[in-house]
This record gives sequence, C-alpha cells and structure tokens, in this order.
Amino acid sequence: MQTKTEIQQLLAIGGLRPNKKLGQHFLVDLNLMRLFVNRPNITKDDIVLEVGPGTGSMTSQLIEIAGHVIAVEYDRALVQILKKVFAGKDSITIIDGDILKNQNALNEQLIETVHAFRQKFSGRFLLVSNLPYDISSSLIINLIIGSLTADEMYVTVQKEIAEKMIAKPGDDLYGTLSIFIAAAGRAEIFHKLGKTVFWPEPQVDSAMVQFIRDPAKVAEIKDMRIFKEVVSLFFQHRRKMLKACTKFATGHLEGITDWMEIFEKLNIEITKRPDELFASDFVRIANLCTEK
Repeated sequence: MQTKTEIQQLLAIGGLRPNKKLGQHFLVDLNLMRLFVNRPNITKDDIVLEVGPGTGSMTSQLIEIAGHVIAVEYDRALVQILKKVFAGKDSITIIDGDILKNQNALNEQLIETVHAFRQKFSGRFLLVSNLPYDISSSLIINLIIGSLTADEMYVTVQKEIAEKMIAKPGDDLYGTLSIFIAAAGRAEIFHKLGKTVFWPEPQVDSAMVQFIRDPAKVAEIKDMRIFKEVVSLFFQHRRKMLKACTKFATGHLEGITDWMEIFEKLNIEITKRPDELFASDFVRIANLCTEK
C-alpha cells in the first residue's frame, strides 16, 4: 500500500497530477484500505478485477492474496507507472484502456483475459475497486447482467450510487440499478466514507458496498436480455402508470399486444407506477414476455 506522500512522489516522477476529468481521487487512509481489501476474504483461487488502480496502492495488496489480478487503467500515463511498479510480477495483467466498450458492453480484451484465467483458477471472479464515479453504475450493471458476470463486487462509490444500489420500492433513488442488483443477488453498504480519506478530496461523500450474486435468483430469470428490456421500458417512464408505459415498447416487447392480460395474470395493478414494483415483479413480467 502507498501513503499519500508515496502516491504524490510517483505522480511527480511522471510530471503528473490527479486528473479531475477522469475523477481521480486516491484513497489514502491505509486502515480503510485494509478494511476494504480484507472484506472479500480473497484466496489464491480467486481472480480479482481492479478498475482504475491509479498508482497501484491497493493493487500491491491484491496481488499478494489473489490468484491473479486484472488491472484496467484508462489513463495511459498511470499505465506506465503501473508497469514500472509491477515489473516482473506474473500475478497481474495490466490492461490499457476503457473498462467499457460502450455503455452496454465491457472491454473485449477484459472478457478474453478473464475467460483465459478462469481456466486456471477455480475460485470466484471478483470486482474489488475504488471506482471512478462516472462509470460506476454502467460497470456494475454490465457485471450483473452482461456477458461477463462477477460472483461478488466490493466497490467504493459515490454515496448516492451506494444508496441506489440498496434502494427499495418507493425510495427516491430506486431505479434500474436497484432492480438489477436485487434481481441477481444482494447488496450492503458496509462502511461510509467522508471526503478527507481521499486525495484530492472529492466534492461528495462515498461508501463501500458489497454485492454477492445469488445463482438461485439469477436462475429465475428466463432471458436476461428481455428482463433488461422490460426494466428499461418501465423506468424510462417511471412517473407514468404501468399501462401507459407499455405504449412505448420497442424491440422484442413491441410485438406484445396483451399487456393487460400479463398484468392481470400476475395480479399487478395497471395503475401502479414502475417504482412501486419489486425486482421480483419485473422478473415475473419479463418471464411472461419471454413466452410471447
């Protein structure tokens, strides 16, 4: 682990400063970092993904306890620092690029790398990261319902994102992120963070959150693509009643003409609004739509 001074020295050698546009805020409280790294009980059978490793402060701990660490860094100047810091280490793969191919897909090199190491390691695939705020929601959703899924996630995110992750129906922050998480597993905020534990200090508070995937829940979803379409349809019009939302259906859902029968069969009132439904309700709706 690196102290604030050590991080500053590594950046200074490369003539660098934290990039505000990329949301670079380095966690410099080493006690909190230990708490965070110890939370997943990582073993030598596990593959760990770290997004935005920065100068490699937390990465140095992860490579000591994991089977393999895949570090994805967007800032090319920081990639060069990482390559120097971890030169000769065979327990880490550094990927130079954006973790997201686009909002709905992950970096293809990452997917290939994870699949390759899953042939060598029999444990979990974990996301353990102090996430850049602007990509946190998209990344988490992709790792829940995308082509590459994480068994568990341990992330430091903006407090508002953390609250969205655990929100329930009726909460102001309840939305697509809340639903995808509840439909596939369970999330918990295990530590709240003030601004002063980061350098430079962000403008908002943060929180550490864990997500644990539940294979039994995931198995209840017949078609993940249609499930995503259903959730997206209704939450694009979250202030409207359910019956009104159906008029905006596209893709597979556009051909469905018996929405009222679907709601009646599931005993869901058509005058309700999307943010009144539980994740399980959207799963049931999507499963019937899959049969159409």
